[in-house]
Amino acid sequence: MALQPYLECGRLEAGCDEAGRGCLAGPVFAAAVMLPPDYFHPLLNDSKQVCRTHRRILRQHIQEYALAWAVAEASSEEIDQINIQRASFAAMHRAVGQLEIAPRFLLIDGNRFAPYPDIEHRCIVKGDAAFMSIAAASILAKTHRDEYMECLDRQHPAYLWAQNKGYPTPAHYDAIARCGITKHHRRTFRLYQNEGKTLF
Repeated sequence: MALQPYLECGRLEAGCDEAGRGCLAGPVFAAAVMLPPDYFHPLLNDSKQVCRTHRRILRQHIQEYALAWAVAEASSEEIDQINIQRASFAAMHRAVGQLEIAPRFLLIDGNRFAPYPDIEHRCIVKGDAAFMSIAAASILAKTHRDEYMECLDRQHPAYLWAQNKGYPTPAHYDAIARCGITKHHRRTFRLYQNEGKTLF
């Protein structure tokens, strides 16, 4: 199914998505993207369906041709303080607030959102596979977060964050068991395999 360019023709819409919600370490990132109505790139799709090389190509293209875009984050400390869902919403709000053009409507990936002041929104399950602006936001959130975790990996190489990006892989769990946790780990998540499933 082809991605749709907008929900309502002629309206300034921003697509919003996040990355890193299910990780054990690092911030959650969110992006807001406003695309021109005639925007097109043949590779554009939900970031989970796009390879690393194509995500990089798309990031450059989106940042060059979007009407406006912004990326924001909520730290691991904030996630622990207010929970991952609220932190994800906070990061989305920050991204929307940084847009150089004020949108009239927000398209939100997922089924829940904390309303942004004075801007209506619609939550769309799997919206990153349905609307161009949400797909573009997913690309920016994912690539910016991956880049951030690759930088953290140079400070904490034992956790292999350049490979796992903070997600709960066996190697990440093993490093936590051997080396303990860092200030970048989310302490309210279950950080050891023998505790059961991680909290998403």
